[in-house]
Amino acid sequence: MSEILITGVRVVDLRFPTSREHIGSDAVNKDPDYSAAYCILETNAGVTGYGLTFTLGRGTDLVVQAAQYLSRYVVNRSLSSITEDLRGFGRQLTDDSQFRWLGPEKGVIHLATGALINAVWDLYARVERKPLWKLLSELEPRQLLQAVDFRYIDDAITPEEALEILERAQAGRVERLAQLEKTGYPAYTTSVGWFGYSEEKIRRLCHEALAEGWTHFKLKVGGDAAEDLRRGRIVREEIGWENRMMVDANQKWSVNEAIARTRQLAELKPWWMEEPTNPDDILGHARLRREVPEVRVASGEHCHNRVMFKQFLQAEALDVVQIDSCRVGGVNENLAILLMAAKFGVPVCPHAGGVGLCEYVQHLSIFDFLSVSTTMENRVIEFVDHLHEHFVTPVHIRKGHYLVPSEPGYSIEVKEESLKQFAYPEGVAWSSNA
Repeated sequence: MSEILITGVRVVDLRFPTSREHIGSDAVNKDPDYSAAYCILETNAGVTGYGLTFTLGRGTDLVVQAAQYLSRYVVNRSLSSITEDLRGFGRQLTDDSQFRWLGPEKGVIHLATGALINAVWDLYARVERKPLWKLLSELEPRQLLQAVDFRYIDDAITPEEALEILERAQAGRVERLAQLEKTGYPAYTTSVGWFGYSEEKIRRLCHEALAEGWTHFKLKVGGDAAEDLRRGRIVREEIGWENRMMVDANQKWSVNEAIARTRQLAELKPWWMEEPTNPDDILGHARLRREVPEVRVASGEHCHNRVMFKQFLQAEALDVVQIDSCRVGGVNENLAILLMAAKFGVPVCPHAGGVGLCEYVQHLSIFDFLSVSTTMENRVIEFVDHLHEHFVTPVHIRKGHYLVPSEPGYSIEVKEESLKQFAYPEGVAWSSNA
């Protein structure tokens, strides 16, 4: 691997005009254009690595600029010099002494960090000719932990505890993989309940999803209280009480309002209430969990880093950990979060509402089942049925389950024709509407 040299990094501002059809709309993000800062690692060996970080349109250019700045830490380096010390590489990206004040480990800079680290892991997996989940699960536990930064979290999980979790999970891995290959990993759909959808559209989409085998459905809430209940009752009428329904407020409410509104929505028997208040308010989530114990609390897609997840877990503020493949610092940091969640016994149900996120998180959940938590109990991966046609190796869903990807890499390569059409602002989709 030492002969493979990263010779250049190209970063594309990629935007899809999803706001025109209210795709991705919720009580807070009413007009999102699913977008990404898309990184392409070029090498001297004819193999390429790909990574992206998810955004919602305006401001993507800022993440692109940050990724271009951080690319100085990979250009003209051998891939082996990075993969032999992935923890050190991650710290290089987050510890620039003059740049880190813009974070540290949060915001635009950390989003760019995630894109670049994910691109390196994609390249690594492609060189090894393995899908990322397989690369991760076949690394020796001690080798895998070399990618995990325990700084700031060793009061919650030590390297020794993490090693014990990984070593214990070795038993039964072959059988678990056979189970996955037979059944797939369970998923839930968000595509039936975007905020801007009409009653007719919600009913139609629920009916279609049931026919396709879906059993878990999510509805966006956070509008007028009576309207939220009305829309929730529509979903319940369509899916029945034997299927699971989740509600997502996308950070809309204050803590007091979140408590009141969650109690109101409890009649729908939601499997969880997602992002009920400010995503930074750890104690607010803990209070909601104490005061409305009949509804589980889920959050995490806007957690900045492993330290926030550590505190959510220590404060017993979450029933469901929702990792995001881009919000934190890519694969490295998600490994730390998976290990902490396993120690605290909290299920991980990844966020995947956005371009490329479904392609990404399937690998993390499969790895978690094979090599960390060893269970799929109370675990599902989000699925949105949008924009997969733009990927070279898109996700495959069967009867509400993710099928195990077999192609090498992290499943995030975007088709060249899609780059030409949706690159911003020069792409055809944008220039024709200028």
